[in-house]
Amino acid sequence: MSLLAIGSVAFDAIETPFGKTDKIIGGAGTFISLSSSYFKTPVNLVAVVGEDFPQEYIELLQNKGIDTTGLQIKQGEKSFFWAGRYHNNMNSRDTLVTELNVLANFDPIVPAEYQDCEYLMLGNLTPAVQKTVIERLANRPKLIVMDTMNFWMDIAMDDLKAVLQMIDVLCINDEEARQLSGEYSLRVAAKKILGMGSKTLIIKKGEHGALLFQGDKLFFCPALPLEEVFDPTGAGDTFVGGFIGYLAKTDDISFENMKRAIVYGSAMASFCVEKFGTERLIDLTYEELLSRVQEFKELAGFEV
Repeated sequence: MSLLAIGSVAFDAIETPFGKTDKIIGGAGTFISLSSSYFKTPVNLVAVVGEDFPQEYIELLQNKGIDTTGLQIKQGEKSFFWAGRYHNNMNSRDTLVTELNVLANFDPIVPAEYQDCEYLMLGNLTPAVQKTVIERLANRPKLIVMDTMNFWMDIAMDDLKAVLQMIDVLCINDEEARQLSGEYSLRVAAKKILGMGSKTLIIKKGEHGALLFQGDKLFFCPALPLEEVFDPTGAGDTFVGGFIGYLAKTDDISFENMKRAIVYGSAMASFCVEKFGTERLIDLTYEELLSRVQEFKELAGFEV
């Protein structure tokens, strides 16, 4: 089963209580693709970078089995750049720099060889770009998963609601779920959001796990308590990349299998935060992933 991932491929500069980096590879598309690649499903990436983006970073993606035919390189332009500083509790951060550069006018071109993708992951971009991608596919994928953020709720709510009518799974955090629904209770919020179009909703709660809603069905996956959280950048994208990567590998979109996919996504995210940026995802082994999934199983298992 082939997976098409749309998202930013960019530079990040990160500062946490544990240290700081210069410009390193980042972006939603990067984290999603790297995470999905561990499930041995063909991952096709559509994104845009500037001429300043190093060839070694592109080769890094390719070496993980990610097809970069859909990665546009804009000559004479610069790549998207974000810099941020995390507070001591790692749950909040300050954005220091945001330079859209090539992302400001991103026109997502879907190559012919990507047209028959069975699974589509729409990373956090403008709702208009996400909608364009869906419309440019010759055939509707078996499953469309979308991530978004409160910024688009602030400035492009009508566009966002239009895309919600076209997707299967929406993935947002608890703060965004409350803003989108206007409800504080996440259970009430989920019911309201599911009425907007998507059949399934994932609410990410960071270090407190993730909730999966579909109709009247509900599943909760705890987060694994870690001894050290080094850098949470990209953890949400890594989570959703693992989620859709597992679904594409197993080619089963039932609620029961989505529950397993949530666990695999959570396991991937737990690795992501252990080092700066994509560093931990790059040297991860599949055996380590399976071992961590077992930890999740033991964490949540009990008998009545």
